Amino acid sequence: MLLVLSVFASYKLTRKPSGLTKEQLIMEVVMQGVQSQHFNPLKVDDKFSTRVFDLFLKRMDNSKKFFLQSDVDELSKYKEKIDDQINDASLEFFDKANAIYEKRFAQAKTYYASILEQPFKFKEDETIETDGDKIPYAKNEVELKDAWRKSLKYQTLVRLNDMLEAREKAKEKEDTSAIAKKTDDDLENDARKKVLKSTDDAFKNLSELDRTDRFNLYVGCFANAQDPHTEFFPPADKANFDIAMSGKLEGIGAQLQQKDDEIKVSSIVPGSPSYRDGRLKPGDIIVKVAQGSAEPVDVSEMRLDKAIQLIRGKKGTEVRLTVKKPDATFEVITLIRDIIVLEDTYAQSYIINNEKKIGYIRLPGFYADFSGAGGRDCAKDIKSELEKLKTEGAKGVILDLRDNGGGSLESVVDMVGLLIPQGPVVQVKARDANPTLYTDKDPSVTYDGPFEVMINENSASASEILAAAIQDYNRGVIIGSATSFGKGTVQRMYNMDDMVNATYSSMKPLGSVKITMQKFYRVSGASTQLRGVTPDIILPDAWNKIKYGEKQEDFPMPWDEIKPTPITKFQPSYDLNKLKATSQKRVEDQKAFSLIEEESVELKSESDNTQVSLNLEKYQLEQKTRKEENKKFDEVQKTLTGLDISNLITDIQHINSDSTYTARNKEMLKSLKKDIYLNEAAQVMMDMIK
Repeated sequence: MLLVLSVFASYKLTRKPSGLTKEQLIMEVVMQGVQSQHFNPLKVDDKFSTRVFDLFLKRMDNSKKFFLQSDVDELSKYKEKIDDQINDASLEFFDKANAIYEKRFAQAKTYYASILEQPFKFKEDETIETDGDKIPYAKNEVELKDAWRKSLKYQTLVRLNDMLEAREKAKEKEDTSAIAKKTDDDLENDARKKVLKSTDDAFKNLSELDRTDRFNLYVGCFANAQDPHTEFFPPADKANFDIAMSGKLEGIGAQLQQKDDEIKVSSIVPGSPSYRDGRLKPGDIIVKVAQGSAEPVDVSEMRLDKAIQLIRGKKGTEVRLTVKKPDATFEVITLIRDIIVLEDTYAQSYIINNEKKIGYIRLPGFYADFSGAGGRDCAKDIKSELEKLKTEGAKGVILDLRDNGGGSLESVVDMVGLLIPQGPVVQVKARDANPTLYTDKDPSVTYDGPFEVMINENSASASEILAAAIQDYNRGVIIGSATSFGKGTVQRMYNMDDMVNATYSSMKPLGSVKITMQKFYRVSGASTQLRGVTPDIILPDAWNKIKYGEKQEDFPMPWDEIKPTPITKFQPSYDLNKLKATSQKRVEDQKAFSLIEEESVELKSESDNTQVSLNLEKYQLEQKTRKEENKKFDEVQKTLTGLDISNLITDIQHINSDSTYTARNKEMLKSLKKDIYLNEAAQVMMDMIK
C-alpha cells in the first residue's frame, strides 16, 4: 500500500521537445519524472540500459516460448545502447524487438494444434523445467517446437492426473457418472482437448495485445529498473489501480499487478473475501480463473484488465483461482465474491483466558480518515481497545500485525504514542535532504503494561515501522516469522497529464507514474528496507527458508542506515534471553511446529528443484507425498487444545445485534482458538507477566 505523508513535492516537464510522438512523449515524461523525483535515481548509463534490456525480454517472453537464441543475440547489440536511445527519444530497440516478437508469435501459433493431435506417452522418463529463469532460449525452431511439446505435455499431465483422481473418487462412491466409466485413453484424450481449448484461449488473449501494450511494457521497465515500486500505469491500468485501492468493487479483494507475463497478487484488502479466507497471499501468481463449476480459463498470458473482469463478479457468486505459490506448487482456492466488510477492516479485541487475562488486538491495516469527514482512524480505535482491555482486567496485551500491509504513517506515530510517554518514532528521508523526524509529542500513556507485537512475512511498511519502534524502545517483545516483508519506501502517484504543457493536449491521456520518493529509517538509524524487522522471538514458518517479500523482487532498493536519533529506552521487567529460551523449548516440544519446520525444508527443496517429471507414475507419487504431508498437519491441528479466547463483555451486545456479525464472529473465534502462533504468543506473554 502507499503510505500517506502530509507533504509532497511536485514537478512539471522541464524540457519542451518539439515534434514528439505520443510514445516518445511518454518516454520523456516518465524518465524526467523519475530522474527529478526518485529517492536515488539511477544514472542513465550502460548499467541502466542492461537492466531495462533484461527486464523487457523477461516480460516479453518469460517462459522462453517465442524468442530464439539467435533473436536474443541480434537484440543484444542494443543491450548497452538503450540509455542513448532514451536520451535521443529513439524507439529503435523497441521496434526491432516488437517486430521479432510478432514474427515468432505467428510461428508459435502454428505449433500447438498439431502437437495436441497425438496422444502423449506418459511412461517415458522425461522432465520439464518450470522456472523461466533457468530455461535456455531454443537454438532453433526444432528445439522451440520441442519446448512447446513439453509444455503442452505437462499441462495435459496435470489435467489427466486430476481426472484420474476424480474417476477414482467416483468409483469409491459407486457413482454411475460418465467419468467413472472412462478408460485411461479416454481421459488422456479429454485432457488434451482441454489443453487445446486453454491454449486457443491463451493465444487469443495474446493476439489482443498490440504494439501499444508492448510499448507500455517497455516503458514500465524504465520505471521498474529503478525499483519494484516505481511503476508506469497506462490510463486503463491506473483505473484498475484506483479501484483496487478504494476496495469498493464486489470481488475477492486482491490487488493485482502484471509482471513477467504473470498476474501477481501484490496485496490483500482487509475485510475482503480473500482476507477472511486467508489462503491467497501477496506473491501468489494467479494462473487460472473459473466461474463456479465451469472449466478454468488460463489467465497467464491475459491482459490484466481482462483477467480482473473474470475475477470480479456479483456478490454471492463463486470463483475458483488456481494459484502458483512462491515455492512453485499449485493450489486451487475457492472464494465467494462479496463486498468488503468494513467491520472486518477495523481493530478488534478479545480476551485470552489464561491464569491471568491477556488482551489480544487484531489490526488488519493502518486505516485513517484522510478526507476529514469524521471517518475511523486506527490509532483512535486502538486507544479505545486498550482502554476496554484494561477495564476487563487484561494484564498484558498482544497486538497482531500479521498480514498487515501498512497504511497511514501518522497513525503509526500516534499509536506508538499510546505506549510511550513521548519521543521520536521514525525517520523519513527524501533525496538530498536531512531526515524528518516523526515524533510523538503527547506525554500521556494509554497503556504501560507488558506488550507484544506479532508479525509475519506479510507485515509490511507501516507495520514494520511500529514493530521497529517498539523493539528499539524495548517497549515490548516482537514475535513471529524470521523477518517481515522489508518494504521501507514511500511512493507518490503522479498524473502525467499534469506534467506537460498545452502543446501536447491532444495526446492525453498519457497515464500515471508512481515514484519512490522517500525511505523510512528506525530511530536506531537502520532502514526497514529489504531486511525488514527481525523478531526478538522467531517462530518456525513454512516460508522462512524461501526468498520472500521485497527480496524476491527485481532490483529492490538496498538496505542502508543513517545517524541514529537519541531515545530513552525502557527497562523491561522480564529477561528477554530467558523468554527466548523458554519459548524455544515449548516450540521444540510442539508437534505442529515441528511439522511446519519440516514443511519449510520441503518448500525450500521444491523452490530450488523446479524440474517436474512428465512420467505419470512419478508425478502421481510426488502429488501423493505432498498431500500426505499436508494431511499430517491437518491431523495434528485436530488434536490441539483450543485457546481459551472470548469476546469482550462490552462488545457482545454489538456482535449479537446483527446475525451477520454473529456468524463472522463465530468463525473468527474458531480460527483464533486453533492459531498455534497466537497460542505461543500468549504463552510468552504469560512468561512476561509472571
